[in-house]
Amino acid sequence: MPVNAMYPGTFDPITVGHYDLIRRAAGVFNNVVVAIAANPGKTPMFTLEERVSLAAEVLGDIDNVEVRGYAGLTTDFARDNNLRVMVRGLRAVADFEFEFQLATMSRQLNPDVESVFLTPTEKFTFISSSLVREIAMLGGDVSRFVHPAVEAALIRQRELRAKD
Repeated sequence: MPVNAMYPGTFDPITVGHYDLIRRAAGVFNNVVVAIAANPGKTPMFTLEERVSLAAEVLGDIDNVEVRGYAGLTTDFARDNNLRVMVRGLRAVADFEFEFQLATMSRQLNPDVESVFLTPTEKFTFISSSLVREIAMLGGDVSRFVHPAVEAALIRQRELRAKD
């Protein structure tokens, strides 16, 4: 029986760690939808459209992966798109408590969606979007942490903010 999964997140920006998890999830599930949240509770560096476009470019070489933006509850997106599995990444023990709480709440909202946790390849455990953004905005080299298209977008953002 085909099982389709989603990997939800803000992806502000998508990193090589995200790519690694998505590539590995694509090897387990028939199809993986990278669901990029509008997330009005946060103030992302990139617009939803920019994040979707960057992720689509970065993930373009993985055949069974699709990138979509969404607003609203992640569990509603899963139901509306017939996605039965929600993939989440656990970088460190510190992530577990939040992810466990999120998975439990998701189960309450939509018991038809199962949460599955993947751990990153060891060389990516320290990478987070927030750290990448901070390094990039301070003029640091992020080329080891993101795809070249994302690096270029971060540089453009830094230059735009420097003009303000």
